[in-house]
Amino acid sequence: MTEFTSDFRDDLTRLMQWRRDVRRFRTDPVDEALLQACLDTFLLAPSVGLSEPWRVLRIESDEARTAALKNFEAANATALAGYDGDRAALYAGLKLSGMKDAPVQLAIYCDDATAKGAGLGAATMPEMRRYSVVGAITQFWLAARTYGLGVGWVSILDPEQLNRDLKAPEDWSLVAYLCIGWPEELSDTPELAKAGWEDRDASLSIQSR
Repeated sequence: MTEFTSDFRDDLTRLMQWRRDVRRFRTDPVDEALLQACLDTFLLAPSVGLSEPWRVLRIESDEARTAALKNFEAANATALAGYDGDRAALYAGLKLSGMKDAPVQLAIYCDDATAKGAGLGAATMPEMRRYSVVGAITQFWLAARTYGLGVGWVSILDPEQLNRDLKAPEDWSLVAYLCIGWPEELSDTPELAKAGWEDRDASLSIQSR
């Protein structure tokens, strides 16, 4: 099929509007078949040189989850110390992680040393491998949303410490720590916008050269 209907395009736009980063999760389990269907979208993602450099660690043990949560809490305290006044007060009230409640948690890595793809497209821009991983995450995120699942990306972390705690291979670079589960509530407005931290741009700025 090379052409989609206007209804499909409208639904796709709505899907992107409802994608939203989720930080507030119910603790209900996620069906394994449903989760796998979402994860299989990684296999449809584009990647530089067809290198498929994404690597996924599922964080299940109490030890691994506790280490990841402590990592976030320490990094979050450091981040808070970088603000002062009203901005600090606002930051302190933000919920920036769903790690305590999300039933599924994944650490997504890029294998920077993968031999797959034979380096095509990555010799001059090796960061393209990590961009490929981000593209795959976006596809996974949108697929999860179609089932009603929420996804939250936790970036307030010390990646080197997390790598050690999770015993990740040295050639792997952390790209994302994802919390996945059923949202407590649905909203098409980013939580940071609702809290008054920042506003989304109304239009795209394009420059010419």
